Amino acid sequence: MSQLKKGAALNYMTIFLTNVVGLFITPFILNHLGKAEYGVYTAIGALVGTISVLDLGLNNTIVRFVAKYRAENDRKSEENFLATTMLIYAVISVVIVIIGISFYGYIDTYFTKMNTEEIRIAKTIFILLIFNLAIGLPGGSFTGICYGYEMFVFPKTVNIIRYILRTIVVIGVLLWGGKAIALVIIDTVFNIIFLSVEFYYVFYKLKVKFKLHELKLKYIKEIFGYSLWIFVFALVSILQWKAGHWILGRIATPEVLTIYGIGIVLGTYYGAFSTAISSVFLPRATKMTVDNASGEELTSMMIKIGRISFIILMYIFGAFLLFGYQFVYLWVGKELGSDGSFEVWLIALLIMMAYTLPLIQGFGNSILEAKNKLSFKAVLYLTFLITGAGFGAFLAKTYGALGMICGTVTGWFIVQNVMNFYYHKVIGLNIFRFFRELSYKSLLTVFAIIVISYFINYIPGNGWLNFIFKASCYSIFYILGMYHLGLIEFEKKLFKDSLSPVFKKINE
Repeated sequence: MSQLKKGAALNYMTIFLTNVVGLFITPFILNHLGKAEYGVYTAIGALVGTISVLDLGLNNTIVRFVAKYRAENDRKSEENFLATTMLIYAVISVVIVIIGISFYGYIDTYFTKMNTEEIRIAKTIFILLIFNLAIGLPGGSFTGICYGYEMFVFPKTVNIIRYILRTIVVIGVLLWGGKAIALVIIDTVFNIIFLSVEFYYVFYKLKVKFKLHELKLKYIKEIFGYSLWIFVFALVSILQWKAGHWILGRIATPEVLTIYGIGIVLGTYYGAFSTAISSVFLPRATKMTVDNASGEELTSMMIKIGRISFIILMYIFGAFLLFGYQFVYLWVGKELGSDGSFEVWLIALLIMMAYTLPLIQGFGNSILEAKNKLSFKAVLYLTFLITGAGFGAFLAKTYGALGMICGTVTGWFIVQNVMNFYYHKVIGLNIFRFFRELSYKSLLTVFAIIVISYFINYIPGNGWLNFIFKASCYSIFYILGMYHLGLIEFEKKLFKDSLSPVFKKINE
């Protein structure tokens, strides 16, 4: 198996581990830290995570340029490029430390709803995370170098090992009475250890050299010219997932931050399933673009992928709509109570509603990337997510975490409507046909299944076994109903082909 195929397999394993382990460890951490300290932990993490945007997209730039110079067998330019990026990273690390020192003195005046002990914890966590970021951003270049050398297996394997070991150590430390500061110390130690491992691999196994032959302003402009839109999309990601934390941190208690943070976590898990599907199709989009595929041909591929994503996402959305509150209450209700669990459920549900259309149109993003047309989307997202964050901040003063997420998703909805117009008028996709064929058979089937499955909630009981039984009934009903009423022939064949190796193995 090639490095690329192994890397892809390890990537899916990472997604699976992150989501499944995250579901188990989140209530465990919340239980041991408590509602307030968990809120402090997530708020400071999000704040420092925002500063990580200073990476400026350099990691992706490293992958591109290292691969380019290797293809050209230009060792000197590779050495010079890597030395230049290290100088840029050194400046970035100094800026991060300066920002950290500057903001440290304002933590107690910014987080006005935290008490004295919570401020002490916040300041300690902040210092440790700033240190982590200052060494972590330059250290991330080692992963970029590995990818540029098409060595995908080592960094991805290291990442999986790190995640598993961290989970084990976190559980152990919490059982021994550790708190939020202990968790950040664990991350700091792991950061240093695994950066050292990647450093050794890059310098002693790949024999990479950093040597500044010449420093040219034109060269630096070329680096930032490529990384500009990557940086803008990093800002977009920050606004999507972290802006609410530091806005609420200013006006709300740590308990509200906990509710918001857990709702966001569930929302991101929803997206991971579909992203794993759509990311596979970027090479197909690139090939079709290079081959000058027509708008109708690209639309046909987008419909195929969109329908598969839609069917999978609607299964998850329907289950969460019907049984999500029960799940959240069983999952974190001991710490958050019924009202807090209800808010988490609503926040996650709103994210899922707003996130569904961008996810089922993931192939559209691949087309934009292949056509080098991402700039419009980047500016559009940045504009309306800033607007959404501002609207969320206004609503949060009255409605807390729910107000914040309502403002945020409003920005998402506006962006997606504009993007569909852009796909249709500029890219040449037939969006009317996309929605017509996307909804053919599947939409009414989903609606009917959810309406009928509502009565599953009348099965008496509230525990985990009751939840599993309800979810199992829904799953069987969804699979059978969708197969017989919602799938077209191509999808039925795809479903059968996916299951046939399993049945062959069983019959051996």
